[in-house]
Amino acid sequence: MAAIEQFRDQVRAAAAGKRPLRIRGGGSKDWYGGLLQGAILDTRVHTGIVDYEPTELVITARCGTPLAEIEATLAERNQMLAFEPPHFGEHATFGGAVAAGLSGPRRANIGAVRDFVLGAQLMDGKGEVLKFGGQVMKNVAGYDVSRLLVGSLGTLGLLLEVSVKVLPRAFAETTLQFQMSEIEALRCLNEWGGQPLPISASCWCEGVLALRLSGARAVDAAVVSLGGTVLNDADAFWTALREQQHAFFKGDAPLWRLSVPSTTSAIVLGGPQLIEWGGAQRWLRADSAAFDVIRRAAVAAGGHATLFRGGDKSVGVFQPLAPAVARIHARLKDAFDPAHIFNPGRMP
Repeated sequence: MAAIEQFRDQVRAAAAGKRPLRIRGGGSKDWYGGLLQGAILDTRVHTGIVDYEPTELVITARCGTPLAEIEATLAERNQMLAFEPPHFGEHATFGGAVAAGLSGPRRANIGAVRDFVLGAQLMDGKGEVLKFGGQVMKNVAGYDVSRLLVGSLGTLGLLLEVSVKVLPRAFAETTLQFQMSEIEALRCLNEWGGQPLPISASCWCEGVLALRLSGARAVDAAVVSLGGTVLNDADAFWTALREQQHAFFKGDAPLWRLSVPSTTSAIVLGGPQLIEWGGAQRWLRADSAAFDVIRRAAVAAGGHATLFRGGDKSVGVFQPLAPAVARIHARLKDAFDPAHIFNPGRMP
């Protein structure tokens, strides 16, 4: 294809001149990760759904395909991207969603982006097209490189095409709300998580716990069992949460993302928090000057902290890697991108 040749020429010229390239789709997540640099390599010229087999629950699309187009196509067959990737803008692309590796409210109960990726095509730093995985669940012998690319923010190469598993939409969904404290909400979420309840999302903020139930007849039984108040217009609530348009996310204070075990009790860090994923994901509004305290608290809980949006990126966006892990990352980067031209500085 002409787009592939265009990419190859741009990559090889950049490698020869050791000039950085900034891989970019719709630019909806430009703020995520480290500081941006390099000439833009625009993926939107490589677009389109390559293959979609509703009966096989698999869709394959090119990197520049609008994420909204993917979701609309799936909706026609009553299917969905189960990991609910956030768009963060109307121009979000499929490749960008996979490269960012961000999942929405359903992640804790259904799985992350990485869990649904079956295969990928990648252009490496030499301009070569590499293929990993395939279009079925059991297709990998050895290291699963296609899933390694998820969340790599384009630092290993240019994602050209990705195949992902999709799921049917739930037959029924109901969202319940409960008035309770943070500690009480964490206790309930862990207690309910050990029961056969059709929970598909949770959110606690400012004394209110929202719990989404998805399925069929099990939803009605769970509503009777749990009580609470039914939330009207629940779809709008969960979409606003996924897109960070919820009132908690408004304002200029730096936004931190803490990933910790769901059983972790309340973490007091001097700023308002919103808790998702049964307690495993905690959003914090706090000054980036407190990064040492925030990161120590996350590590002490057995997790890590990311300066997700805003603030002073010089403190480091991502939690520093352990030396052994950092060496693995460096070797991978050398293997896929010998000249280190792809998205330098975007992540460790």
